[in-house]
Amino acid sequence: MRLPLDSKLPAVGTTIFTVMSQLANDCDAINLSQGFPSFDPPEALTDRISYHLKHGANQYAPMPGVPALRSALASKTLVEHGRAIDADAEITICSGATEGIFAAIQAIVRRGDEVVVLDPAYDSYEPSVTLAGGITRHVPLAIRLESGEFEVDWQRLQDAINCKTRLVIVNFPHNPTGAILSRADLDRLAAILDSSSAYLVSDEVYEHIIFDGQTHCSVLQHDALWPRSFVISSFGKTCHATGWKIGYCIAPPPLTVEFRKVHQFTTFAVSTPMQHGIADFLVAQPNFPRQVAAFYQQKRDHFCKLLQSTRFRFTPARSTFFQLIDYGDLTTATDTEVAMQWTRDLRVASIPLSVFCEQAFTGTRLRFCFAKDDATLTEAVARLHQPGSL
Repeated sequence: MRLPLDSKLPAVGTTIFTVMSQLANDCDAINLSQGFPSFDPPEALTDRISYHLKHGANQYAPMPGVPALRSALASKTLVEHGRAIDADAEITICSGATEGIFAAIQAIVRRGDEVVVLDPAYDSYEPSVTLAGGITRHVPLAIRLESGEFEVDWQRLQDAINCKTRLVIVNFPHNPTGAILSRADLDRLAAILDSSSAYLVSDEVYEHIIFDGQTHCSVLQHDALWPRSFVISSFGKTCHATGWKIGYCIAPPPLTVEFRKVHQFTTFAVSTPMQHGIADFLVAQPNFPRQVAAFYQQKRDHFCKLLQSTRFRFTPARSTFFQLIDYGDLTTATDTEVAMQWTRDLRVASIPLSVFCEQAFTGTRLRFCFAKDDATLTEAVARLHQPGSL
């Protein structure tokens, strides 16, 4: 007899990243859909990990993370954001940023609570809220008419906050649009939350990948926002090592206590030799994270230069390693249809923007990852230029 099974996530299927990567493999396509680099982490970093693999760092790490790594992060936070962090009471190493976001949501959200997210929103947010018994409220970003860039619609965000709002999730630098926040934006967010009891999760995994001389304004820098915040980041993006799945959460002590209650029963501890290796690398090369922006800006510029000869409309990304392109001058087909067709016919995979949105997205934009070697990007645009495509 088969027992009845009621899914806890009935509306959730296989993530679009898995779908498009599998389709890319099946079609022998260049995979510019899923956000992972095509190059290795710095050799100095992998050397330190190899060292610790061979010198005894192969058992469980402490649940909050290796002390040396948490200490290195505390130093980094003081230098970059001017905030003194208690490495023991305010930093937890996670199994990637996704686990950190999940643990923060489970720690805070109760049944019937409302959680506000900004669309396009990363696809792990709402399922995590649903599993906690919460209700996700989607607030679409606004689009500037003159540039096509995305920005927060502050009035709509304010209107979405009510007495049931338990949590607001923001993601800046923003995936997939590349939008960033200024200090004035953080002030505005703080003013909206000032009369609310809502907590804040700030997903800052692309903190070091910001272009054209602009800087990242972290929630860590804001005295009014910090006491209510979980700040999540990732070594995978910064160190070109997404497969390592190592991230971290910085939060005030009362929030960290609750965070760790969940973390210890989902992951408990993260890879020990990798934590030691990253700690050594950050101490030996503290400026490396600040060099990442220039590296990825070169990738963005190369990709955008190639795209200039196409009929795509685009504004160079302000951050992350994703470029949005508007194909509206070519076809009126939906973004999902175009992404699938181009993967099969032109053998270049991308991500449709609509999958990040609750309401039907009427735009004609696709997301391409440019964290690839130049030859791969050149070949990808050449394939998009095949007869009949553009």
